[in-house]
Amino acid sequence: MVCPSLYTVYGLSSVLTDSRNESPSTTVLLVLQKVASCNMTSPEIASLSWGHMTVKGCSSSYKDCKVWPGGSRAWDWRETGTNHSPGVQPADLEEVLKKGIDLLVIGRGMSEALQVPSSTLDFVMQKGVDVRVLQTEKAVAEYNKLAGQGAKVGGVFHSTC
Repeated sequence: MVCPSLYTVYGLSSVLTDSRNESPSTTVLLVLQKVASCNMTSPEIASLSWGHMTVKGCSSSYKDCKVWPGGSRAWDWRETGTNHSPGVQPADLEEVLKKGIDLLVIGRGMSEALQVPSSTLDFVMQKGVDVRVLQTEKAVAEYNKLAGQGAKVGGVFHSTC
């Protein structure tokens, strides 16, 4: 599940309501204009405890999560075959990197058991994105500080070991 909804993030509900009497092509144009003018912000991570994270504006809770300007979702390691070692893979980060971020924060877990290979860091930097790798509590604090300053920041966070 991706939170918050696309309609909420872009304010599309009002656009669709206001354009009920327009042609479909005009409605699509209005939606695209609204999306292009939208300045999405990175959502605050509202809470973190062992095995549990919440993101402001999202009703879901996560064990591990990905966040980016305008949304968040569960980080399911099974999608890419990720394990603590060798650790975070480029495939784990591609979705967040495509969201137009300038900086990526990676939380390695409460005890920093999750590895981050240098090849993964090289992959991120080759995309022109700065990266910070920290213990998860410190990573969340850093991410929230940057998000609060309006930075285009994304993150992936492991909330257990």
